[in-house]
Formats: sequence, structure tokens, C-alpha cells
Amino acid sequence: MSKPLVSVVTPVYNAEKFIAHTIQSVLSQTYSNWELILVDDGSTDQSLDIISDFQKAHSNILLFKNPENSGAAITRNRGMAEAKGKYIAFLDADDYWFTNKLEIQIGLMETRQLDVCFSSYNLMDANGKNLGKQVKALNELTYSKLLKCNYVGNLTGVYNAESLGKIYTKNLRKRQDWLLWLAAVKSTKQPVIGIQEPLANYRLQPDSMSANKLGLIKYNYLVYKTGLNFSTVKSVYCMALFLYEYLFVKSKNTIDLPKT
Repeated sequence: MSKPLVSVVTPVYNAEKFIAHTIQSVLSQTYSNWELILVDDGSTDQSLDIISDFQKAHSNILLFKNPENSGAAITRNRGMAEAKGKYIAFLDADDYWFTNKLEIQIGLMETRQLDVCFSSYNLMDANGKNLGKQVKALNELTYSKLLKCNYVGNLTGVYNAESLGKIYTKNLRKRQDWLLWLAAVKSTKQPVIGIQEPLANYRLQPDSMSANKLGLIKYNYLVYKTGLNFSTVKSVYCMALFLYEYLFVKSKNTIDLPKT
């Protein structure tokens, strides 16, 4: 039986320092039936030249270009629109996967007929140095739990586009990935399983949502108010739940790794 196609969507914007490593981590997958859909959002550095070199050797690396800089939500949506795979996965242009990432996840999803799956992941700094920390995935995730806080590392998430349909998000400047996973988890009738083994490395940039706490509050509120169309009162209530969950519950999921 042939393995199902996985579409990997990667938005690109001035990623010349990291994009080669990111692409190589997809090329190195032990699971071979994939297409890498790179969507450039108006890069002005050497990102396109680097991608072009990879394209010359690999026909399953595809490049699309936005006519103008449009932001992460529109760029990811464009990538999903071009996707042909049964499964859709995401990988930002400065992160990378471990070689067995797709094989483990797609194997589990096919065996258990899952629609959504994610995993633990390790943290590195802006220069790629391992921080000795790991964000542990929940064993199983419910919509009510996900509504309190985003427990899906976007670089680890995979969803079944055949059963759930392609999931496009509203044009929020940040946190649109959380909206996508909320829609996916709400749609599925199957368990949403978190793989405990880390399958990716996430680069913690100084301007990332993970590092910018004030921005996190602002954009999370917009997920409730604009993304989910909650009333102001309900959005404020959800933000109170989020702050408690983020500060006192989810924080315990980031663990220190043993020093080697």
C-alpha cells in the first residue's frame, strides 16, 4: 500500500540564515511521500536563491510568491490552497524537524485513524544553540483545554485535510496557528493525540510570541474577540482563564532536559 502524501507548508520571509537547514530537515525525513510548499512573502534577502538551488534537484519542492507582503495568515492560507496531500503539516522557515517526525506521526494517524496529531519539541535560541528545554505535549487534547491556551506547537501539528477539509484562518497578524488548531480539534470526532517524543526544534526568536509576553496577551485576546467572534465579556473571561492556564498550568509542560 502506498503511503499518503503529506503537504508541508512553510511561509518564507527573509529567512536566508535558516531556510537551508529547514528544507534539509524535510529532505532528510525517513517518510518519503511529501511535498514541500514554500510561500514567499516578499523576501528581500537571498532566500529565493537558496530555495531555487534546492528546487533544481528536487521536484517535490514547490515555490509560490505573494504579490506583496501579506503576513503569516494569508501566506499559510496560500500554501494550504496549493496543497495536494491527504495530510497537511507546518514548518516555519527558521525551525527544523527530526528525521523520523513524519514517519512517526503519519504512522500513528493511519493506524489509529486520527485527524489531528502533535508532539513534544525542543527549544533552541536564535543562533540554534540547544537551550536544554523541552515543551512536553499533552497525552490527549480536548477543545475546551485548547481554548484555554495553545497546546499545539505549530511545527509539530498535522491534520487530515481529506476528513476535515482544508482549514483556512482569519487574517490575524499573530496567533492564527492557534485558530487553525482550534478549528481542527473542534471538527474531529477522533481523539487528538500528543506524541511524547520530541520531533522538532523550535527557534526562540527575541520578537517571537513565546518571548513577548505583552504581545501574547494582546494577540490572544484578538483570537477570542476577532478570530472566534466572542463577545467582549466572553473574550475577557477567556483571557482570565488563559492567563491562569498559561502562568500556572502550561508553564509546567516546559521541562529541563538532563545535561549531557
